[in-house]
Amino acid sequence: MKHYLPGYRRLLEDGQLSERVREAQRTLTDCRLCPHECGVDRKVQTGFCGAGEVAIISSYGPHFGEEPPLVGRYGSGTIFFGYCNMRCVFCQNYELSFGGEGEAVSNDELAEIMLELQKRYHCHNINFVTPTHFVPNILEALYRAGERGLNLPLVYNCGGYERMETLGLLDGVIDIYMPDFKYSLAERGQKYSGVKDYPEKVKTALKEMDRQVGGLKLDQGGTACRGLLIRHLVMPGGLEDTKEVLKFIKEELSPDCMVNLMDQYYPAHKAFEYKEISLRLSAADYREAHGFAEQLGLRLVSDSAVDDR
Repeated sequence: MKHYLPGYRRLLEDGQLSERVREAQRTLTDCRLCPHECGVDRKVQTGFCGAGEVAIISSYGPHFGEEPPLVGRYGSGTIFFGYCNMRCVFCQNYELSFGGEGEAVSNDELAEIMLELQKRYHCHNINFVTPTHFVPNILEALYRAGERGLNLPLVYNCGGYERMETLGLLDGVIDIYMPDFKYSLAERGQKYSGVKDYPEKVKTALKEMDRQVGGLKLDQGGTACRGLLIRHLVMPGGLEDTKEVLKFIKEELSPDCMVNLMDQYYPAHKAFEYKEISLRLSAADYREAHGFAEQLGLRLVSDSAVDDR
């Protein structure tokens, strides 16, 4: 795509982005940003995710371990947020997702970080990692950064456990959705991630993301500027579940959405407490999963050797 204009630029110019900021801020006193719908006042208490009203950032900077269409020459401008709305027993960054490791930053400071990723590092995009519970902060910071010249595509890099109303706030704002699609079986979501309705919610969310942005589109340099890129981590003992995930993508989503079928599972955090996922993924299982995806004709990321978050 030539001279791609990020969606939030249009919303900023016609005054709609400021209204999105106001809508999002109202959610902080009765938080229902994700499907847990805790209903807590984040200014005085926390819900399932553990996040308060101020954004927590563990790190930020150009990241070269993301999918090639996001990395380009100068890297993806990742911002890693603390806390998470899931409790994956195999989480490789549990200090962040469970403990909220990081520093509290104001929305103005978050805007400064976005601008730094653009101006100092020349990143190709702003990549919000585990952002769901900080959507109000992100939108306000985006408004401030946009007024000061931010002009990069935005990546919403999430676990897939999303609420439709929150995705509605992001409609026209987010350029690239990059959700996980972890499981198609509800019992696996409950057992390994502490959410009983994961398949139902992720499927609904993926369809909405696809409606908003469609398949993944690249600019003249081969860097992603808009669309849907789905991650699926193949897990030990989960081959049949993986096939159901891939079939859903094939049958229900745009044919040109991109899929990263990841092979880098290793038992982290509490995974050793579950015998069936206490070992690394076998090469044979990954080959079978990859072959199945190819048979379906899915658009796969060419280089699977990227870092899981």
